[in-house]
Amino acid sequence: MKHLKLYLAWIQTNWFDVLVIIVITALLYWLGSIIVKSTVRHAVKSTRARTWHRKDIEKRQNTLSALFVTVWRTVVVAVGILLILGKLPGVNLAPLFASAGIIGVAIGFGSQSLVKDFLSGIFIVSDNQYRVGDIIQIDQDSGTVERIGTRSTVIRDADGNVHYFPNGSIQHVINKTMGYSMARFSIAVVPSGDLDEIIAIINGAGAKLAEEKKWQNKIIDAPAFVSIGEFTANSVSLLIAGKTQPSDQWSVVAEMRRRLLTTFEAKEIVLAGTAVPVTSKK
Repeated sequence: MKHLKLYLAWIQTNWFDVLVIIVITALLYWLGSIIVKSTVRHAVKSTRARTWHRKDIEKRQNTLSALFVTVWRTVVVAVGILLILGKLPGVNLAPLFASAGIIGVAIGFGSQSLVKDFLSGIFIVSDNQYRVGDIIQIDQDSGTVERIGTRSTVIRDADGNVHYFPNGSIQHVINKTMGYSMARFSIAVVPSGDLDEIIAIINGAGAKLAEEKKWQNKIIDAPAFVSIGEFTANSVSLLIAGKTQPSDQWSVVAEMRRRLLTTFEAKEIVLAGTAVPVTSKK
């Protein structure tokens, strides 16, 4: 009963101060996040606008914004809780701060993996190894980066599965969308075909595609014939490659394949494995 009266008296005396702390904490939590995002986006754009592609700038902005907002919100909430605890009757925070060093050492020994994950995440972001929105491969798993947290990296693969990787365990990363991407694929034709004609068709289709308004902003170097790959008595593999903006390689490859199939059908060019020329049905 005595403790109840004590807390009721404390509420009557300090309720306004606690309410002010909660309101200010909420405002800083919300408004500060907006300011942090705006500041980070402006800073990245102003320093990288001339050297980076728009998609790279957006990925860097999203990655740094998410990281700094998380840190900001954590600090704001922690400070708000400490301010409220400091007003509770019988609560003295001085011994807590005095023992923080000892507690920190104990936590450090007991959670070395967490510290490793945190530091590794900082290095990943600072080195710009990959960003939110990049398509990367870690070990045998590939996917789009959805989040780079202080402890883990989250990617979603083509099947929609979500993979969580502790930052400290990531040793080797393949970034498939850093700076630019390569639209690379091959087609197989019969050895008896006119290779010069087929190569001319490939180069012409790639050049025309790169000139079209819908595709010109996606293609840096037009897809073209690169070399002859493996060949046997039944097939010759032709390698085709071009440079695209990050993440646009798959759509460019798909469109090139569609156009080549249409042209081969019209020219009656035989693909390897087919018994007769690819012709349309009438």
